[in-house]
Amino acid sequence: MTTTRDLDAETVIIGGGIVGICSAHVLAERGTSVVLVERGEIARGASFGNAGAFAFSDILPLASPGIMRRAPRWLADPLGPLSVRPAYLPKIAPWLWRFWRASSAESCRHSTRAQAELMRLARGETHRLIAAAGLQSLLRSDGNLELYESARERDASLASWAAREREGIEFHHLSGEAIAAYQPGLSPRFTHATFVPGWQSVSDPYDYACALWQSAAAGAQRRQGEVRGIEADEHGVTVALADGTSLRARHAVVAAGAWSKPLAAMLGDRIPLDTERGYNTTLPADAFDLKRQLTFGGHGFVVSRLSSGIRVGGAVEFAGLDLPANFKRSEAMLGKAKSFLPGLRTEGGRQWMGFRPSLPDSLPVIGRSTASPRVVYAFGHGHLGLTQSAATARLVADLVTDRPPAIDLSPFRPSRF
Repeated sequence: MTTTRDLDAETVIIGGGIVGICSAHVLAERGTSVVLVERGEIARGASFGNAGAFAFSDILPLASPGIMRRAPRWLADPLGPLSVRPAYLPKIAPWLWRFWRASSAESCRHSTRAQAELMRLARGETHRLIAAAGLQSLLRSDGNLELYESARERDASLASWAAREREGIEFHHLSGEAIAAYQPGLSPRFTHATFVPGWQSVSDPYDYACALWQSAAAGAQRRQGEVRGIEADEHGVTVALADGTSLRARHAVVAAGAWSKPLAAMLGDRIPLDTERGYNTTLPADAFDLKRQLTFGGHGFVVSRLSSGIRVGGAVEFAGLDLPANFKRSEAMLGKAKSFLPGLRTEGGRQWMGFRPSLPDSLPVIGRSTASPRVVYAFGHGHLGLTQSAATARLVADLVTDRPPAIDLSPFRPSRF
C-alpha cells in the first residue's frame, strides 16, 4: 500500500497552461500538495497569445446550425475565418463528421445549457480566484462591442441573443451614430452593433497566468519535463518523464491542452480532441485608441486592448500540431482590421500562432478517466480556456478531494464520445 512518504505529491498536474495553473492554485488552497509538470515555460501555449477575454456571455457552441450555414462560404476562402489545410483533411475528417452531428438543433440546445451552467460557475469562481490572488488590478470591465455590416446580419444574430437573454445576460443593440459613442473611428460600413456590458478581460493573458502561478507556487511545486507515460493502480498514479524519472501521486490531472489526446490514450481513453490554430498580430499600444474589445463576428476575429499592445486575432485553421504556420492568415486579418478601423497603424506588429484544444461538441472534457478514478481530465476548452479556467479548477478540485461537483458534470464526461 502506498504511504504519504512514498509520494512526490498528493496530485500531479500535467500541463502549465491557464487550466493547469488555476487547478494548482485551487488544490493548494484546499491544502493538497501539488506538483505541476510542464515541458516548456509556464503559460507559453494558448495561454500566452489569446485575446485576454473572460467571455462569460459566449454560451452558444461553435457547433451550431448557424456555423454549418456559414461554413461553405468561409471554406471557399483559404485565408478566411475557417479553413482546413488540404494536407490535414484526411486526419480531421472524423472530427468534422462529429462536429456536423453536434451541430443539430437538439445537440446545440443541449450544449448551450451545459455551457451556460459552466459560465455561471466561471464568473463566480474567476472573481473569487482573482480576489484570493490579489490580482484585481489586472481585471478590466470595458464590455465587448460586436459589429455588423447590415441590419440583415444583425437580425441573423437575434436568436443567439435571445438565448443569452434567457440566461440573464445583459446586452444592448445599437445602430447608426450611437455606435461611435462606444468606439470612435470605426468604418461607416458597420451600421449595427450589440454591446455586452458584463464582458470582462485581463490587461494581458500571459501576465495574468504568470501572476496566478506565482500565487499558487506558495503551495505548489513545478517540475520541468515531458510526460512519456501514465499508469494508474488502486493506490495511485505514476507519471513517467522523458528523462527516465517518474512521479508518484494519489491523483493526476491531465490539463495539457492540445497535447492531452495522447496522454488520455495511454489510459485507453480515445477522445476526439483536435486543434484549431489561432493567429494574431500584436501591434504597439498606441496603434489605435481602442476603448474595448471589438468583435467582427462575420469575419471571425477580434481586436483587443492589452497592456502589451493592440491584438488583432482569431479565426480557425485546422492543420494539426505539426504543419508549419501560415502567417498569411495573420496578415489577412490585419488588412481587414485596417479597413474596419481606418486610423489603425499596422507597423511594428508581432505575429503569433497557437493551438486551441477543441472537441466536436464545443464542450470541454472535465471528469474522471474511464481507466481510473484517480486520473481527472480537464482539457478541450477551445476558444474559452481562459474564460472557463477557474470553473474547471473548482471542478477538478472537487473531484480530487472527493467533494460533490459544483455543477452536473455529465455533459462534460470523457466517455460521452
